[in-house]
Amino acid sequence: MADAHHTEVSIPEHRHTFASLISELKNESVAFVRTRTTLFLSEVRDKTRKSRKSALFGGVALVFGGVAFLLFTLAAVGLVAIAFWGTPFTFFWGLLIVGICCLLLGAINSIVAYYGMTDLAPQKTIKVLQDDTSWVRAEVSRQS
Repeated sequence: MADAHHTEVSIPEHRHTFASLISELKNESVAFVRTRTTLFLSEVRDKTRKSRKSALFGGVALVFGGVAFLLFTLAAVGLVAIAFWGTPFTFFWGLLIVGICCLLLGAINSIVAYYGMTDLAPQKTIKVLQDDTSWVRAEVSRQS
């Protein structure tokens, strides 16, 4: 009669101990961090290459802007000199036209440099982390 009331509990063969779960969690966390770090560094390297090119355009823009400033200054000096001299406007118009061309080249290079340096944040890494956050929130709400 004692045997009739005795029930056996079967133990599953795939038992996970607390230590094995912690070890697995640690390994997955390390892999997670390593993957995200690799993605971040790769994206930062790409953005750095892009910003180097933009910095070059910015430097060229500064040179042309500086030349334009000097030429406009010389044109103003020429205008004042001509106002008092009464000689032909030849060198004034030459300086003015070259100054405008340098100003346009400087403006074009500064626009290229500006758009090349915008959005340097690692967008792919941010997107992946946002997706990870959404997934974790969904899993937590599913477990609740």
